[in-house]
Amino acid sequence: MNPSHHPPSFIRFTHFTRFTRFIRIIQVSEFLMFLPILKTVQDVAEAQLCAGCGVCAHLDPQQIKLVDDFDTGRRPMARQQTIQNTPAQRDAMAACPGATLTAPSTPRNINAQHRKLSKTWGPVLAVWEGHATDHDIRFAGSSGGAATALSLFAIQKENMAGVIHTAARDDLAHLNRTVFSTTRSELLERTGSRYAPASPAEGLHHAESAATPCMFVGKPCDVAAVTAAISRRPELHQKIGLTLAMFCAGAPSTRGTFKLLERLGIPKPENLKHLRYRGNGWPGRATAHYETHDGTTGTASMHYEEAWGDILQAHRPWRCHICPDHTGELADISVGDPWHHPAQPGDPGRSLIVARTPRGLAFVKAAQAAGYLTLSPANIADIAASQPHLQRVRAAVGLRLLACRLRGIRTPRFHGFFLAHNTWQHLSLKQKLRSFAGTWRRIKTRGLSHPRPVIAAPLDTSQKPTPPDTCPNATPSLSTPPSPCLATN
Repeated sequence: MNPSHHPPSFIRFTHFTRFTRFIRIIQVSEFLMFLPILKTVQDVAEAQLCAGCGVCAHLDPQQIKLVDDFDTGRRPMARQQTIQNTPAQRDAMAACPGATLTAPSTPRNINAQHRKLSKTWGPVLAVWEGHATDHDIRFAGSSGGAATALSLFAIQKENMAGVIHTAARDDLAHLNRTVFSTTRSELLERTGSRYAPASPAEGLHHAESAATPCMFVGKPCDVAAVTAAISRRPELHQKIGLTLAMFCAGAPSTRGTFKLLERLGIPKPENLKHLRYRGNGWPGRATAHYETHDGTTGTASMHYEEAWGDILQAHRPWRCHICPDHTGELADISVGDPWHHPAQPGDPGRSLIVARTPRGLAFVKAAQAAGYLTLSPANIADIAASQPHLQRVRAAVGLRLLACRLRGIRTPRFHGFFLAHNTWQHLSLKQKLRSFAGTWRRIKTRGLSHPRPVIAAPLDTSQKPTPPDTCPNATPSLSTPPSPCLATN
């Protein structure tokens, strides 16, 4: 029979057979990943699988400290020569999103469209477009200030003790720190996305010591780590009143920020006084305020699209390229940019707001009723329309993992993310081949075949870093040999 004359039923059967075989290939690769075992968070970091969330430093502080590795981000480092397999370390590994990540279950009572799209976007109870009602918060935020407005509502109306999130360091504006905000002024001062390494899960001690529950805001991997930590430390369950995740395409390393500063004409980070990656309008500009040694002050900026698209995104670590969750599926609420609306000059910004749990749904509705948010209903299809790149990245993860496993490269264990389904449904044959072949090449170019030791902040790549525990704190420079020590003890 001429193939062109096959009846539709035969074609559907053939496609189904191919799809089944493809799923089996992905499933077989699950067994291959057990060959090289990840035993400690040091193994995770050296395999370039660390997400930099910081949860290990909270759960096992006796053995783990966080350092800034110039090329990969905030990473765990052993306080002693080796990490022991203690109960605390086992808790850290169980919560580590670089070792394992399990998708949330989809609620039974959602409509058919939400259930179908949940294989790509996770559980979705409701979607809105909206922004902070407070004009100052809306303008300062990266995309309408919704996350800041929800944080303020948590403190002022929901009796939460504060919000655990990320802000710029006071002493080194190009680096981040974990903060605990309790007032409107603190939240407003700390608005704006931070496209640099951040480890907010290291700040869970704020929640543990608080008199009332706290809100946690972070990247999807940060929220995943906190969710897993709660399962290991039940006392945290009553302390985390709400989790909110930002849509995330990846967290660039410190090198990315240095490249950005170079492009802005600021050769020495010690001259930097303040750095915003975006905000003050949507999507805003990357803006640096600096002061030279002779007292001269100035401002340099570039459009967000140039800062992210031409510079920062090229410095995302490997773990971001194999991440199955870029939209905060494990959070109560997730927030992102509605990129399906072209940005207009003078636009103060708006957000795409997704309620993923009953708690998140009730919280958003209460914030709207109290006047903190201005919302209009949206559709789950708007997530795909606004984030086509994240959909393609999610679809490529299955093949990237397969390529790694066939080469014997260690990978995380991901469960329930429908990786094979997304690869089959959302990538063309050409995109599938490019994704697999590209990963095969990256294994060599990124050095994934061999462990890469964590190096504490070698901020000048022409200099070999000195041992991390022999150097005092110092201000890094692009032009002079720095002290590489930037650790969080």
